[in-house]
This record gives sequence, C-alpha cells and structure tokens, in this order.
Amino acid sequence: MNWQLLGLSFITVFLSELGDKSQLAAIALGGSSKSPRAVFLGTAVALLLTSFLGVIAGVGAAELLPARLVKALAAIGFAVMAVRLLWPSAESAHD
Repeated sequence: MNWQLLGLSFITVFLSELGDKSQLAAIALGGSSKSPRAVFLGTAVALLLTSFLGVIAGVGAAELLPARLVKALAAIGFAVMAVRLLWPSAESAHD
C-alpha cells in the first residue's frame, strides 16, 4: 500500500468536502432526523460510492489517454472554475 498516496488522497478529499453542499445536506438531514446514525451511514456510503466511481473513471481515462493530457485537462478545468468564481456572470451582476 502506498501510504503517501493514501494520506494525500485523504487530505485532498477531506479538505475539499468541508463546507461542500453534501456536508450542508448532511447537517440539514441530521438536524431534522431522529436517527443521526442513519444519516451518517447514508452520507458515508454515498461518498464512498462517488469516490469509487471517480477512481474507476480515472483508471479508464488513464488507460485511454496519456497521463500528461489528463493532468492538463484537469488543470484547465480547475482554472476555468476558478475564473468563473472570481468573475460573476452577467445575470448575477444584476441581482
């Protein structure tokens, strides 16, 4: 087992999920439910499943495309999201 990769994956996902919509949904469900254990298990299984699907998609992309291209596409995608967050759209500017 690659412990460094495991730690990096944990830290990356943990930090990216803090304050995420899924965490806010879990807070809302947990606060309005009489069974917080069920909410915890449901959200934990959902995160595991989405992470599993992401890994499977990553493995498939790595088999079809060169790693350099996948990394470049990911970098461009994150850059586009950052720019969109920094500059509001014309619709939201009028609100």
